[in-house]
Amino acid sequence: MKEPRVHELLTLKTIAEALNQSNELSPMLNVVLKQLLELTGLTAGWIFLCDPEMVHLLRGRSGHSGYICVADAGLPPALQMNDKQPMRCGSCWCLDRFHSGRLQHAVNILNCKRLEDAVAHEWGDTEGITHHATVPLRTGDRKIGVLNVAAPGKSHFTEEELALLQSVALQIGGAVERMRLYAGEQRRAELFARLGEFGRELSAAAGADAAARPERLYERAASLIGAHFDWPVAALFEPDGDDFVLRAVCADGCTTAPHARLPRDAAGWLGRAAAARRFVSAAGGDAAALISCGELRPSLPPLSAALAAPVPFAGQPGAGVLLVGDGNAGELHRVDGEVLQAIGKHVAAAVETARLAENRRELARMEERHRLARDLHDSVSQMLFSISMTAKGVESMLSGLPPDLDSSRSAVKDMQSLSHHALKEMRSFIMQLRPQRLEGGLATALKAYGEKLNLTVHVRLGALRELPSAVEDALWRIGQEALNNVCKHAGTGEADIWIELSPDEAVLRITDRGRGIAKRRPSPRRESIGLSTMRERAEALGGQFTLTSAYRKGTQVQAVIPLPPLNESNGLGR
Repeated sequence: MKEPRVHELLTLKTIAEALNQSNELSPMLNVVLKQLLELTGLTAGWIFLCDPEMVHLLRGRSGHSGYICVADAGLPPALQMNDKQPMRCGSCWCLDRFHSGRLQHAVNILNCKRLEDAVAHEWGDTEGITHHATVPLRTGDRKIGVLNVAAPGKSHFTEEELALLQSVALQIGGAVERMRLYAGEQRRAELFARLGEFGRELSAAAGADAAARPERLYERAASLIGAHFDWPVAALFEPDGDDFVLRAVCADGCTTAPHARLPRDAAGWLGRAAAARRFVSAAGGDAAALISCGELRPSLPPLSAALAAPVPFAGQPGAGVLLVGDGNAGELHRVDGEVLQAIGKHVAAAVETARLAENRRELARMEERHRLARDLHDSVSQMLFSISMTAKGVESMLSGLPPDLDSSRSAVKDMQSLSHHALKEMRSFIMQLRPQRLEGGLATALKAYGEKLNLTVHVRLGALRELPSAVEDALWRIGQEALNNVCKHAGTGEADIWIELSPDEAVLRITDRGRGIAKRRPSPRRESIGLSTMRERAEALGGQFTLTSAYRKGTQVQAVIPLPPLNESNGLGR
């Protein structure tokens, strides 16, 4: 009776030594499996890992999304067919029992489905193996995988044999858990090292003029995530009222800006990440279901595992979302979620930095305009006024002289008229550089400006909301130029102004019913400075400018500029 017991203890001692000699999971388990077969007299064995985190950490190896064959020894030729494809694909009775919770202890499997399939499809020689024992691998309440062992002609394992296998499985389970924790810490260190590089490059992009606009920064952030991390898919969503807007996607190294909308009530687990301000994981059907939501279908590739973390913008009640996913993994590691949260904070900080930099540049531009307006008023404007007054005085002095000086009087009168006109133009230019305050609203300011040009202005307003200062200033200046063109070129004294401020965009349309653009021109000519300036102002804010004109049917100028989402601090306004 002592000899079997001594053999069992020797087996357990040998296995324990092998389990503590390496930190590489697959080589360690292959060595352990071979030793187990030698000590027990069995000929074939294999180990399936089903723990989602371990499957993710080993996803570079080929395997079914729900499990991976991490070790094998002595497989018959039928199971080695096509680079061991039978061990990588499909399910079997032991895995089905394991996943359903019916595999609690080491058991005899009456026959092996993989071997049955090999016989049915004539994959090769099974070497007389038809049955195997199956032992669950676990540590505490955590289910890790299964251990299968077999021998030719062996269709039954004794209680003593199953008890020994159960003991070995407990040792393997503890070692795999140790390796899981070790691999997790390795991945944590690797990801946080990559996070440092990512953060430095993103901060540099946020401070660069070329990437200053937030929408361009989203694309840059997605591109950097694809470059520094190994997630196949990365996507950034920005909050926009009751929706999310997909601003950038990086998939397989290619970055796009689809601007697809996702209603918040359809966001599901993605929305929970924004609301809970922590990362949320999804796998299987939950991850795949996201792609079927409306406009996202053509923008995101299929996902079988995903993580979502908040992008918490300062001063906004709703957070954006950073999504990463994989089309093959069964589940992404918890460590990935922790790093993803840190990336989301980096992205939020970079976008806020870009917005502040944009505000600083706009303030600097306004200050420069004000300085230039003061200088023009104090120098050129005063000189023109002096010339006008001098010409008027000279004209009065010449009024009582002989008729042969009529030509002189006429020249002085022309000088007075030209100086008066130049002074009027200069004052208009100064007003454009330093416009009147817009507390009354953009429509009121444009109407007042048109009336100063002796135009009859009709204003129509759609939905209203408060405008960012950069957008308001751009529309004000586009409107000024358009009204100037009506006054100078349209040959009419009326203009129509239409303003629509929706949650997504601001639309300014100025129409006249004047002479329009001539039907015939000798040759194509470049766009005028005024028109090109209006176009540049709209496009600088990511908008569009269009000019529509027909001969003797009038001209329409339209500027459409996208708006940031509404929040508590910029709700409905003028």
